[in-house]
Amino acid sequence: MTDTPSSTSSSNPESRNPVARRTVLVAGGATAAALAVGGAASAGASRGTGQDTAPVAAAAVCTLTREMTEGPYYLDGQYVRADISEGKPGVPLKLTLTVVDDDTCAPLRGALVELWHADALGEYSGFVGNNGHSEPDNGTFLRGGVLTNSAGVAVITSVYPGWYVGRCIHIHVKVHTGVTLTSDGHFTGGREIHTGQLFFSETVTTRVAAISPYSTNRVTRTTLARDSIYDGGGAASGLLTLSALGSSPSAGYAGALTLGVETS
Repeated sequence: MTDTPSSTSSSNPESRNPVARRTVLVAGGATAAALAVGGAASAGASRGTGQDTAPVAAAAVCTLTREMTEGPYYLDGQYVRADISEGKPGVPLKLTLTVVDDDTCAPLRGALVELWHADALGEYSGFVGNNGHSEPDNGTFLRGGVLTNSAGVAVITSVYPGWYVGRCIHIHVKVHTGVTLTSDGHFTGGREIHTGQLFFSETVTTRVAAISPYSTNRVTRTTLARDSIYDGGGAASGLLTLSALGSSPSAGYAGALTLGVETS
């Protein structure tokens, strides 16, 4: 198995900032299955009736989780909060991410799951304009994270990401342990144990891309198959299980994934 993409795009800023990619093998068997069902139960209320994905319980299993590039748009010390949307327009997205130890498949309690991603026009807070659109930039929208609960689950609300030049739609994720929460709602310290990306079904993305404001994004969208970072590894490489939250794409989606991480 190869841990690096077969090709990179010279126009893609993320391909120029790689993280040493490690492959994490998580224990399987009955214990893993039981954990998967337990983690999925936390997401049960978010599960919809979409036909594009398997039930969350079937997908939230211990899998291989690969590390991927951090990219150029990371900002340190963002807010610890369950809703990172800050009122940005877009299709609602509720993520349920379960973090487990790669050796034991036990859930990691109190780990900070941090996310950051582009808005519907493909712009990152702190870097607005890099995708050719003009909009207010406060340096914090669509950034932040939460601590996992006793079942290793982090639930974060956002909006479906947009796309920018050279990349398919994705969300960046980091997992930290031992962080300290600050009085102003941020975090500091700790140890970073995982850096990866979350990816989205092309079937769902095609539907979302037709909805405003995504449809006003002037940049040509790179598909999952043509992306220089995603390697086709499914859940092993961060592909989310998506479930519709309503009868139309505009109602939003729930996304679920189990992240197997190295703790030592």
